Amino acid sequence: MNKKNEKGFALVLSLVLLMAMSLMGGALIVISASDHQSNNVSDEYQQTFYVAETALIEGEKYLLNQFKGPYKNDGNRDLSKRGLPSNNASVTNPPSADVSSCYNSFSDIDRATFKAVFGPPPTNPTSTSKVVVIGEGNYKDFVSTNIINHDLSSADRTKEQNRLNKFKYQYFLTQIGPAPFKGTGESIKKGATDSGKDGMAYRIFGCGIFDDDKIIVPLESIMVLPR
Repeated sequence: MNKKNEKGFALVLSLVLLMAMSLMGGALIVISASDHQSNNVSDEYQQTFYVAETALIEGEKYLLNQFKGPYKNDGNRDLSKRGLPSNNASVTNPPSADVSSCYNSFSDIDRATFKAVFGPPPTNPTSTSKVVVIGEGNYKDFVSTNIINHDLSSADRTKEQNRLNKFKYQYFLTQIGPAPFKGTGESIKKGATDSGKDGMAYRIFGCGIFDDDKIIVPLESIMVLPR
C-alpha cells in the first residue's frame, strides 16, 4: 500500500476540525451575547413597567388629596380646599421636560382638546382642555435610598443609584364625567341600592420612561370618587 498519498492528511483534518470548532465557538458567543442583551432589555422593560405603575399611584394620590383636602405644612389637611378637581384648570406641578412622548404613547386620546397642553414645550391648558393636572418625578427620588442593599460596596451603590436615575415617571389626568359609585363611608348611605350617577370619574394616564424615551410603557386607569 502506498502511503505517500496520505502525507499531510492529519494536518488538513486538524485544520478542518479547528475551523469547524472555531465557527461553533463564535456562534455560541454571538448567541450568548444576544441572550444577555435580550435579558437586559427585558429587565429594563419590566422595571419601566413598575415605574409606570408608580405614575398611576401618584395620580391617584393627587386625586385623593384634592378630594380630602391637600396637606398643609403642619401635616393637617386644608379642608377649605377639598373638592373634586375639574377640567379647564391650570396645570399644577408642571413638568420640567416635554411630556409629548408620554402623551403620544396613547392612541385613544381626544387629541383636539389635548394638543394645546402637550405641544412642546408644555403650556398651560386652554379653556377647551380636558387636563386636570400634569406631574412627573424621578424614580431614584421616589425610591428610598434605604431600599438599596447597604451590604454593597460604595461603588456598587452609586452604580445602582445611577441606574435608577435613568427611570422617570409622568402622569396626567382628566375628568370624564358623572359615573355610578359604590362604596362605604360616612357620606354613603348604608344599604343604598340605587344605581344613580352619584360619583365623578377620572381617567389617569401614566408613563414609565427609561433612558430619555428609550423605553416608554404607558398605562391608564379609571378612578371614581363620590360627589
